[in-house]
Amino acid sequence: MAFGMETTFFRYLNKHEDKKQQVYNNAFYAILGITILFLLVTLPFTGEIAVFIQAGDKISAVDFERYTKYFIAILVIDAWCVMPFAKLRADGKPGRYGLIKFINIIIFIALNLTFIWGLPFWTAHHFTGTGLINQWFVKGWVGYVFLSNLIASIITLLLLLPELFKLSFKIDGKMLLHMFSYSWPVLIANLSFLVNENLDKLLLSKMLPQNISVNQVAIYGACAKISIFLSIFVQAFRLGAEPFFFSQAKNKNSGATYARIMDYFVIVVAIIFVALVANIEVLKYFVRNKSLWIGLDVVPPLVFGYVSLGIYMNLSVWYKLSDQTKYGLYISGIGAIVTIVFNVIFIPKYSYMASAWVSFAAYTVMMILSYIWGQKNYPIPYHLKKNLTYIVTSIILVILSFYVFKRNIFAGNALLLLFAGGALLSERKELKAIFIKP
Repeated sequence: MAFGMETTFFRYLNKHEDKKQQVYNNAFYAILGITILFLLVTLPFTGEIAVFIQAGDKISAVDFERYTKYFIAILVIDAWCVMPFAKLRADGKPGRYGLIKFINIIIFIALNLTFIWGLPFWTAHHFTGTGLINQWFVKGWVGYVFLSNLIASIITLLLLLPELFKLSFKIDGKMLLHMFSYSWPVLIANLSFLVNENLDKLLLSKMLPQNISVNQVAIYGACAKISIFLSIFVQAFRLGAEPFFFSQAKNKNSGATYARIMDYFVIVVAIIFVALVANIEVLKYFVRNKSLWIGLDVVPPLVFGYVSLGIYMNLSVWYKLSDQTKYGLYISGIGAIVTIVFNVIFIPKYSYMASAWVSFAAYTVMMILSYIWGQKNYPIPYHLKKNLTYIVTSIILVILSFYVFKRNIFAGNALLLLFAGGALLSERKELKAIFIKP
C-alpha cells in the first residue's frame, strides 16, 4: 500500500530541502491514490475474496466476508499512517512516534482482553448492563481480534491528525513522477523481502506429507520466535538510521560516518547473536509447548540470518543515496530466488531445518551482493577486516556454546562475557573519544 514512499520521502527531503512540504504532500497523496484504487478493486469483490480465504473452512461465510472487510480497512488505514509517522521521524520526534506506537499496542491488547476475557466474565456474573451486552456480544468470536486491530488503527490515525493537518493540496507533478520511478523498485524489493520471511512456512505446509506438515510448521514457527529478539532490534535501528543516513548524505565525511555506524552495528548485533544463543535454555520458555523445543536447532541459523539482514539494511544506503534503487530490486529478487529454489529442493528431505539454513543463506547472499555492488557504484570505506573479525568470532562462539557445550547457560554466558569484554577493550579508544568530551 505504501508503494515504497517511506524511503522515497526521506531521499527526496534530502534532494529538495527547499521543497519539503511538496515532498510530504506528494508522498501522502501518492499513497492516498493507491489506497483508493485498492478500495475500488477490492470492495466490490469482498464476497469472492472471502470464499478464496475460507477455502472450505466450516466457519460461516458471512463471518469470512466480515473479516475480509476488516482486513481491507486495516490495510488502508495503516497505509494512511505511514507518511505521518515518517514525518515524525524526519522532524526528529522519536518520543511522539514511540508514544503513538505504544498506545496502538496497548489499545489492541486491552480490547482483546476485554472481548476474550472481560466481557465473558462480566456477563457470567450478571453485573450491571449484562442484558445490553448480551444483545450484541458473541462469546468466542474470533472476529473480535480483527476488530480490535481495526479500532487500534483508527485511533492511531486520529492521534496523527496534527501531522495530517500539515498537508496542503499543492502537488509537484514532475517531482511526483520522479518519486514513483524511485519508489517502485523499493516496492518490489519489499515484496521480495516478504517472500523471504514467509514463503518457507507456506512451502513446509505444502511440500511435507499431510500427516506431519502441521506439526513441523508449528515447531518451526514456535522456535523461530526466539530469533525475533534480534529482528526487533534490526527493525528499530532501521527506523532511526534511515532518516539519519539521508540527512548526512551531503556531508564531506558522510562515508566515514556510515563506516563508523557499521562498525558499532556489527559489534552490537554480534553480541546479541551470541547472547541469544548463550541463553537459549531460558528463552525457550517463550515457547510454552515443551514438545516444540525439539526444533531449537533452527535458532542459530535464523538469528545469524537476521545479523546478515541487519548488515544488508546498513549497506543498502548506497543504492538509496545514489538513486539506483533498481539494485535493491535485483538483490531482493536474488534473495527470493534462493529462498524458493533451495526450499523446494531441501524441504522434502530436511524439513524445517532446510528452511532455517535457507533463510540464513538468502540474507547472507543479499548482504554480500550489496557490499560488492555498493563498492563498485558508491564506495563507502567500511572496515571489512574488522567487521569480519567480529562476525566470524561470534559464529565460532555460537558453535561452541550451542553444539560443543550443549547449550550450557554458564559456558555460553562465559563466552558472551569474554566476547563483550574483548570488544570493549578493542574499541576503548573510539568509545572514549565519543563519550568523553575534552
